[in-house]
Amino acid sequence: MTEQDQAAHDASTLSNAPRLGVDGGPAGDEPVVAKGVVRPGDRIFRTLSAGAASLVTASIIAIAVFLILRAVPSMRNNEANFFTYDERWNLADTSAMYFGIPNLFMVTVAVSVLALIIAMPIALGIAIFLTSYAPKKLVKPLGYLVDLLAAVPSIVYGLWGFMALGPFLGGFYTWGAENLSGIFLFSTYANSPAFETGRNLFTGGVVLAIMILPVIAATTREVFVQTPRGHIEASLALGATRWETVKLAVLPFGKSGYISGSMLGLGRALGETMALYMVISPSDAFRGSFFDGGTTFATAIANAAPEFNDDLKAGAYMSAGLVLFFLTFVVNSAARIIAKK
Repeated sequence: MTEQDQAAHDASTLSNAPRLGVDGGPAGDEPVVAKGVVRPGDRIFRTLSAGAASLVTASIIAIAVFLILRAVPSMRNNEANFFTYDERWNLADTSAMYFGIPNLFMVTVAVSVLALIIAMPIALGIAIFLTSYAPKKLVKPLGYLVDLLAAVPSIVYGLWGFMALGPFLGGFYTWGAENLSGIFLFSTYANSPAFETGRNLFTGGVVLAIMILPVIAATTREVFVQTPRGHIEASLALGATRWETVKLAVLPFGKSGYISGSMLGLGRALGETMALYMVISPSDAFRGSFFDGGTTFATAIANAAPEFNDDLKAGAYMSAGLVLFFLTFVVNSAARIIAKK
């Protein structure tokens, strides 16, 4: 047999040999899945996922509708401008009530922004240390320690701020009143909280800063860890120091994550209730000083809980809660938009 005949014989043998499937059996025994056919498991999983997403959306809409329906009757009986009336609320006569949100809005925003100013640089330092400087053996334990701050109940923070932090900062408040009173942010008034107790907006801002610190630090750290390794190695290969590498490679890459984490922390601070309820002395006026007392949206609602047996009185506070709901929604939405970019 010539070489050509042998090659033709081998090719004929291979073509006539039975094909084997993936499991070693005949190829004809393999299941054939037509294109475009969705398996039952995939269909069930997709339905459950869509249902979960729809449930969250429906819950948010239901909360908004509930607040609107409860607030509208009281808003109709409100004789004052809801957005400009800044005097003491008068809800005694439910047929002609007087209430507004300027003071609540300003106190809520002021104490939350102060907390953000304190927490942001500390959280950034923690994230940089854990991702670029800390020994590998310490990264996880220190990360868990920071995350553990988020597990502490808010009422515990309130007790600590009321019984320990406020009195501890009393000396600082006395010094500030003597040396910084020319600045309106540190002015004092006749009915301001006593410095010995420290129940003012500054103490509330410090407590809030500690509460939102793990949110900002965890988000920032997760983004910094995802910095492309090639960028870091290229920076080091060009002779950059570790700090220069962080400044030129890590920070630009994680800036959006840092900002979005801060916005999420701000959303957390806006709605805090129990800690501020215990730490800040209530006040009906906002005078722009962090050494003064005040009332936020959440603490105003908590203080008025005994009045909720009257639908119209409760509706007045529901209207304040509706403003807080939309304010928090806007802040969280902004954080999501920044994160996507």
